[in-house]
Amino acid sequence: MKKPHGGCDSHAVAGISHILFIYLAFVNVLAFILMYHDKRKAKKKEWRVAKATLLLLSFIGGALGLFVAMFKFRHKTLKRLFRAVAIISLIVSLMIYWIAFRILTFGPVPIV
Repeated sequence: MKKPHGGCDSHAVAGISHILFIYLAFVNVLAFILMYHDKRKAKKKEWRVAKATLLLLSFIGGALGLFVAMFKFRHKTLKRLFRAVAIISLIVSLMIYWIAFRILTFGPVPIV
């Protein structure tokens, strides 16, 4: 039910916020673990996790987990293209999070 000021029902917002938090936690932990796994495979010169997989995880919400793992394990920090795309994905993710927060808090913005 819409609130008079245009906000959303607090129960609906709490439910969606909870699901969004679980999703983001999962995708960030997964990105972190896969970066660790890729670093171990790289040291052993074995088959590795595809860069596209790591970057896709970053773009769908795992950017923070990817960045933490990059610097904790010193993995792919010297790869300029990878680092640049990871930074772009972090910016895109933060913009999406901000938009989602605004919509959940204040409801959709009417198009004039």
